[in-house]
Amino acid sequence: MAHFLPALLLLLTSHAYPASQSPTPSEIRILALGDSLTEGYGVAQTQAYPSLLEQELHALGHTSVRVINAGIGGSTSASALSRIRWHLRAKPDLVVLALGANDLLRGLSPEACEKNLDEALSLLAQNQIDVVLAGMRVPPNYGADYRRRFEAIYPRLASRHRVPLIPFLLEGVAGNRELNQEDGIHPNEKGHAALAQTVRPWVERWLKGHQASGNTSGDASGKTPARESP
Repeated sequence: MAHFLPALLLLLTSHAYPASQSPTPSEIRILALGDSLTEGYGVAQTQAYPSLLEQELHALGHTSVRVINAGIGGSTSASALSRIRWHLRAKPDLVVLALGANDLLRGLSPEACEKNLDEALSLLAQNQIDVVLAGMRVPPNYGADYRRRFEAIYPRLASRHRVPLIPFLLEGVAGNRELNQEDGIHPNEKGHAALAQTVRPWVERWLKGHQASGNTSGDASGKTPARESP
């Protein structure tokens, strides 16, 4: 985790929202919404974890799945609500929501981050869109109090909104020089392969429920069962 320090900015340049392509009726659309960790800063688009996730799902027989890379470098949780509104036109069936890394690296308020993500999750629920929430962990140098407050955000939100939680998007990648670029923050190609491996079981579990239900909302209540590990 010490490798987070040299680049405290995730200086991820901001881009315009990527255009959402019109869906075809048979597609299962998964929207990966995040920052540069999702976007694939420093690697080819085909090597970013959303693309690798789609490839892996296709290889497992889920050929109707399309994973939309909606990562924007430099983004914080403050952008979540407006970006989700934009991407509603793509009619996603599932959103993998992975924001907060830039909030913590900039030392922003954990309470503000929680409010932003809470509003985003509420909007997704209002539109009957299922979610897998990806958590973040805080390097020790930010202090015990900040670490405790920030890391508590994700389990609390997952419980409140009854959505499954990936405890740490960068599990096994953060702090591993072999899996990161020279800045010590952004995953390299091997690191993105590891991210895809981390996310895939949660998406596979959702797909099983989605396909069993025969609709786009998970179970009959309109929500995929929450919080169980894959």
